[in-house]
Amino acid sequence: MKIQNILFICCGFIIGIHINAAGQEKSAGETSTNERLNRQASELMANRVSSAKIMSDELAIAKLEEFNGLIAAEDQMFPADELYNSNWDTVHVNPFTNIKMDFPDSYSINCTSFIMPVESEKIKITSKYGPRRRRMHRGIDLGLQVGDTIRAAFNGKVRIKSYERRGYGYYLVLRHPNGLETVYGHLSKFLVRENQIVRAGEAIALGGSTGRSTGAHLHFETRFLGKDINPAEIIDFENKTPYKDEYVFHNIKINGKKSNIYATSADALAVHRIKSGETLSHIARKYGTTVSELCRLNGISQTSTLSVGQAIRFRTKQVTVEASSNAINNTTPPATQTQSVKQNATPATNKKIEVPIPPTGESSKDAVYHTIQSGDTLFLLSKKYGVSVEKLCELNNITQNMIMKIGQKIRCS
Repeated sequence: MKIQNILFICCGFIIGIHINAAGQEKSAGETSTNERLNRQASELMANRVSSAKIMSDELAIAKLEEFNGLIAAEDQMFPADELYNSNWDTVHVNPFTNIKMDFPDSYSINCTSFIMPVESEKIKITSKYGPRRRRMHRGIDLGLQVGDTIRAAFNGKVRIKSYERRGYGYYLVLRHPNGLETVYGHLSKFLVRENQIVRAGEAIALGGSTGRSTGAHLHFETRFLGKDINPAEIIDFENKTPYKDEYVFHNIKINGKKSNIYATSADALAVHRIKSGETLSHIARKYGTTVSELCRLNGISQTSTLSVGQAIRFRTKQVTVEASSNAINNTTPPATQTQSVKQNATPATNKKIEVPIPPTGESSKDAVYHTIQSGDTLFLLSKKYGVSVEKLCELNNITQNMIMKIGQKIRCS
C-alpha cells in the first residue's frame, strides 16, 4: 500500500512538471508570435509612411514642373508683357514713336538661346548699322541667296507679318521673352502667321530682295522698347554667337535728361530730339561736339533745315582725358598716382578732377598696348590710358565704329 502511494505521488509530480513546462513553452511561443506581429506591423507602418512621403515629394516636384511649364507657356504667349505694358501693335515696327518712353536705367537681356537667322559657313555682312546715304540704317544686312531659309533668332512670338513697298518689303517682327524684338526684312516668302509662337532656330521665312533692296540679303534688326540697337553690339557674327550670355541695355542720361536722349553703351550713339529754335551749332555746343561731326553722323549738311522732333545722333562720350607725356610713357605707375583730367560736360564748363591712373597694359619701348577683353570699348580705353578716342583711332588706323575682337591688341600710346 505504501509503495502504491509513493508511485502515485511520483507520477503526479512528473505529470505536473510536464504540464508546467508545456505551459511555459506555450507562453514563450505566444510572446514570440506577438513580438513578430508587432515588428511586422511597425515595418508596414514605416513602409506606408515612407511611401506616402515619396508620393508627396513626387507630387510636389510634378506641381513645380507644371508651374514652371505654365510660366514658360505664359512667357511665350505674352512675351515681355510687363516690360511692354501689354502693347501688342500689329501694324507699326516701332509702336512707341509718339510715346514718351521711360526706359529702365538698365535691363539684362538673356541671349543664351540665340540662333543665327541665316545659315552659312561664313557670315557675310553686306551693310553695317549706322548712317547711310542720308538715312539711318537701323539694322545689319546679311548676305544670302533668294530662297535661303530664315530662322528665328530667339524664342518668341510673331507680332507683325506685313509688306512695305518702299522699305522692308515682306517683313516679320518677332517679340521675345528676353525683352528684345527682332526684325527680318526683304523676305520672299512667309513660313509663319501672325501671333504664332516660334522657337529659336525655327524656320520663319525665305530670304529675298523685296522692297527697297538692291540685291538679295536679310535686313536684321534688334530693338528694345522700340529703340534700335546695333546687332553687332550683341552678336559676334563672325563666330555666330552672342558676346555674352547676358547683354545689359544701359539707358544713358546726359545733362540729367531722360526722355529724348538714350543709348546702349557709354561709347554708343545717343539721340537728341530737335526742339523749336535749336540749330546744329547749338546742339554741338550743348554736347561738346562739332557741327561737322553731327553732319557726318546724321548724313546731313550744315545748311540742312531741321524740323521739330527730328532725331539728331551724336556720340555719348562726354569726358576728354589729357595725360602728360610722363604719365603715358611710364608703363608701371604706382596705383595711387593721379593725373589732372578735364571734364567737358558742356563747353562752358571746364572742371578739373583727380582720378587714379590704373596700371597700363603691355608695353614695347615707349608704346603701350592693351589686349581687348570682353566689355572693352574705345571710350573705356581712352579713360584707362589717358588718351582721347580720336588718338586711339589714329594710333591703330581704325574708326570709332569698328568692332573690336577679344584678344585683339590696341596701341594706347
